Amino acid sequence: MDQTFWIATQWIFLAFIASLISIRFGISVALIEIAVGVFGGNVMHLEITNWVNFLASLGSVILTFLAGAEIDPESLKSNLKQSLIIGFLSFLLPFILGMTVAYYGLGWTWNASKITGIALSTTSVAVVYAVMVETGLSGTSFGQAILAACFVTDLGTVMALGLLFTGFSIKLVLFAGILTLAVGLGTPVAAKIFQAYSGKVSEPEIKFVLLILLLLAYLAVYSGSEAVLPAYIIGLAMAGFFMKYRETLHKMRAIAFVAFTPFYFIKAGALVSVPALITMFGLIMLLLLIKVSAKFLGVLPATYFLGYEKKDGMYKTLLLSTGLTFGTISALYGLTNQHITSSQYSVIVTVVILSAIVPTVIAQKYFLPVRLIQRIKHPKENVDIGLNAEGGAK
Repeated sequence: MDQTFWIATQWIFLAFIASLISIRFGISVALIEIAVGVFGGNVMHLEITNWVNFLASLGSVILTFLAGAEIDPESLKSNLKQSLIIGFLSFLLPFILGMTVAYYGLGWTWNASKITGIALSTTSVAVVYAVMVETGLSGTSFGQAILAACFVTDLGTVMALGLLFTGFSIKLVLFAGILTLAVGLGTPVAAKIFQAYSGKVSEPEIKFVLLILLLLAYLAVYSGSEAVLPAYIIGLAMAGFFMKYRETLHKMRAIAFVAFTPFYFIKAGALVSVPALITMFGLIMLLLLIKVSAKFLGVLPATYFLGYEKKDGMYKTLLLSTGLTFGTISALYGLTNQHITSSQYSVIVTVVILSAIVPTVIAQKYFLPVRLIQRIKHPKENVDIGLNAEGGAK
């Protein structure tokens, strides 16, 4: 008997419960979905089928695209310097420290140590974007600077994986050319389609955007890259265009949060093995501490140097300490190519997923920039909300 509908019922039930808990306690729904995923994977023994994997992957692609598309180009220009500095440090220090500890401290092989460093260097654009949207900070220079820094960090991760393992092939060069073409032609073509069909019940303009994302995702995977990378780049390239079509982005956001991202976040939680967490607790906590500590060593001093207030600097550092998509991708690549063992994979993935939860909970609980959120809710009471007022330096 086909169990598809029963499996889908279980996943949607958990997504529904997560939404209710999130609303009740005011915690990001992404974090609650990961938590219920842990319950589902270890207690309900959720089945992760091929279609679940696809929906989860599509959810991460759409979220990443939206994270890029919602960044104001002018805000990006004004925040470019700080985003590059913070994003680069956010990648470099965890990568070096994680690799060093794995090789010299744990006695892992050189390839396993490189995979560990890459996995620990990541930042989760998906988690950070979900938090930015729910708090309303995605529309501020403060929030957009965080998202831009996340992209720089993950770009470093992708480049490290490519340089240290996969190398550059003809397929990758071809993909880079097609992506460049899509960046140049995407906005002009979209402008014609949106002008002709925007507002129709069948929403052809949204289908056009999904068509681009799916095609680029396929080409990215085919070339040996990752599906979410072109999504963010094309989102950034079309951000100025979407300033005129905010309603379309809001529709896509609603579609993503209802139909796709629950599978992504719940799956992430379902991959956490509670028995492994118990038996290898010390090692997992060690690597988690290394990841977060390295992020703090790199990012926090940079935020002070760039003029952020102490609390805002802590908030930004904690969010940049998260990890999920690229961390699990790096670990899975290492396992598939026999660079790491299954037990090492369990440890790394658990660390990555915990890093999506722990720093975010602390950031939301103790360092949430409430004054910025109040300014968003009461804009008439604030005449000038520049980057200085949002915790940074102009």
